[in-house]
Amino acid sequence: MVLWARPERDEDERAVVRRLARARKTPQDAVMRARMMELSWSGLLVPSIAVELDCSRKTVRCWLHRFNRSGLQGLDDLGGQGRRRQISEQERSRIIALVKTVPPGRLRWEPVGKLWAFDESGPAEWTLDSLAAVTHA
Repeated sequence: MVLWARPERDEDERAVVRRLARARKTPQDAVMRARMMELSWSGLLVPSIAVELDCSRKTVRCWLHRFNRSGLQGLDDLGGQGRRRQISEQERSRIIALVKTVPPGRLRWEPVGKLWAFDESGPAEWTLDSLAAVTHA
């Protein structure tokens, strides 16, 4: 089955795709998708487009289908992908501030030449386990 990008709806859509395909400060994924549409409009088939853009045929087919179905919005990334954060930004900031402090079990020199620590039973170095224990406490 031969797959093509649907014809542009108007000159504005073609201009947007053309501008996006030549953009220098746009993410490369978006530029590559726009180039796929341009190459398809110029008459190249999926295998030729894949070779030209150094990607797989499946990738080209996927983006051609999305463009045919959704137009310019089909060329955008789908939002909300990836893992959700486990901690809030405030908790993250507190952990970063804690890492910058001196661990309570780290030995220090007194001016008279003695070693001491704030909490001898505390961690001498910050590890993930010691950070977790202190933040939960």
